[in-house]
Amino acid sequence: MTRHTLTPLVLFILFFTGMAVIQFSTPHMPDNDGFYHIKFAWLMRTEGLKPDFPYLPMSILNGEDFYDHHFLYHVALTPFTFGDLRLGAKWAAVTFSALAFVAVWYLLDRQKVPYAWLWALALLGISEAFLYRMSISRAQSLSLGVMALGLAWMFEGKYKHLAVLSFLYVWMYNAFPLMIVLAGCYTAAVYLLEKRFEPRPLLYSGIGILAGLVINPYFPNNIIFTYHHFVAKFELADSIKVGNEWYPYDTGQLLENSLPALVAFTGGVLALGLTGRKMNTRIATTLFAALLFGAMLFQARRFIEYFPPFALIFAAFSWGAMSDFDNSLLIRLTAGKQKPLFPILLALAIIGGIFKSFPAVQAQLADSKPHNLYEGSSAWLAKNTNEGEMVFQTDWDDFPRLFFYNSRNTYLAGLDPTYFQIYSPDLYREWVKITRGEVENPSRFIRSDFGARFVHTDLNHGNFIEQAQNDPGLREVYRDEQSVLYQVIEP
Repeated sequence: MTRHTLTPLVLFILFFTGMAVIQFSTPHMPDNDGFYHIKFAWLMRTEGLKPDFPYLPMSILNGEDFYDHHFLYHVALTPFTFGDLRLGAKWAAVTFSALAFVAVWYLLDRQKVPYAWLWALALLGISEAFLYRMSISRAQSLSLGVMALGLAWMFEGKYKHLAVLSFLYVWMYNAFPLMIVLAGCYTAAVYLLEKRFEPRPLLYSGIGILAGLVINPYFPNNIIFTYHHFVAKFELADSIKVGNEWYPYDTGQLLENSLPALVAFTGGVLALGLTGRKMNTRIATTLFAALLFGAMLFQARRFIEYFPPFALIFAAFSWGAMSDFDNSLLIRLTAGKQKPLFPILLALAIIGGIFKSFPAVQAQLADSKPHNLYEGSSAWLAKNTNEGEMVFQTDWDDFPRLFFYNSRNTYLAGLDPTYFQIYSPDLYREWVKITRGEVENPSRFIRSDFGARFVHTDLNHGNFIEQAQNDPGLREVYRDEQSVLYQVIEP
């Protein structure tokens, strides 16, 4: 076995082991959406690659307009749908994050960055918030891997590879515009440093994305959904409460959960200053990318999945370039006649980062909602309601778990509240008032306006529960320590 096959294999095993240690420190899953993704992948395996999706009829993801904007991700999940779906989702998260980390190593190794394998291992300690996001059963880990491959092929001038990758990115995840962002960073770097315009990264990634949008199993629904997701969503951003991932960290949180990433970025800038020379195109590209993802992170915490790795990649390129300069201090650090000091310092930093990050991420995962949340209420609904019958929920983000345990029913809102709001602004506003307990005797509206006979609520909606208990048109039919179910009594 050659170095080119042994190194990535060993790294994959190390990454896989590290992420498994984090993932299986608790039986819980760290995010609601993982329940949706693994159940949808199960539907793909059991019903076909384009299963019917009647489950959110009052949203822009209704059965007629549905677009699976994670299509290839769900395909990749299907091997994990044999047996316990929860465990399958957890193993998938471990596997895909390990593959993404190997892709970062591939980028550094192909560009001949010294100690590329050591820099890649630093991903395990770069940011506890990053590791938490990589532990979620969602497509962001594979997205990071795709971006690392795309950047490697830009640097190597493999633009046809880039076009194919961009095509697949569209089919995999709705973050595909980020490939254009990376291409723009590279084109800008070439223009500023080499005084020439290099349009091919933008051109080929754009062609791949355009082809992926048009040659798509969900065309033209995918185009309509993409508009709603990227344009209408931002127009509604101030009028609706979306998931926490769309809100920024405060400075204290960021210093606490991502200090090594900030240090890596600062260290990369320091390395540029120590060389005292003009930066090269690779360094400039990764600097621009890290700055851009940093700016995005200050707008929404979900971009923590990109800033830490790109801060690390930038630092690796910056420090890796030191060996090109005739400076006695740098030579002693990176390539002295005795054992180089730099890799020892880097290894110690990695170990320190891992010892800090792993317990913090494990504690955060352990604090996740119970993995069996709503299992009991879902079982009652599956047994006592008609197939396809609408369930009125008081929380949109309860959908993934309800869907996971019970795909016989349909649900009012799910995955993103804007999908419901865009579909019917008036009904959305009415729903918000009902769920906040601002409507007396809500049963008549639940039945007449939403067409639902059953209501699911968690125990946190105290105002709604008070209204429901006083409503003669609602009868409590199920209760446990997690949720309550009500049935609308026909007049």
